Amino acid sequence: MKFLWTTINVKNLDESVAFYSDLAGLQVLQRFPAGPGVEIVFMGNGSDNETMVELLLDSSHTEVNFSESISIGFAVDSADAMLETVKRKDIPVHSGPVETPGFKFFCIKDPNGLNVQFFQQK
Repeated sequence: MKFLWTTINVKNLDESVAFYSDLAGLQVLQRFPAGPGVEIVFMGNGSDNETMVELLLDSSHTEVNFSESISIGFAVDSADAMLETVKRKDIPVHSGPVETPGFKFFCIKDPNGLNVQFFQQK
């Protein structure tokens, strides 16, 4: 069995695409209407074995809510460099950075309130 994607309900599709493109380096793999008032974007790196991010805009839902206990994570070469990137873009750090001898990570919120973790394995 293969884990295919994680669906993120969004308030603004273009803003969310820009966020995941700019910060996580994901590219739009597919974008299509999925019914009245519904649009879907699949984002990833284009490899056959990757897990994708599915952004789902449903105009009939005005609110999107995420539990504080849920996050998605991205591997980075340098947590410090990514931390500088988020600060330069005026994105507040939600938690961290946390550092141990084996890893370093921190979390921000995406435009929809989902925790996004940037993780560096040392």
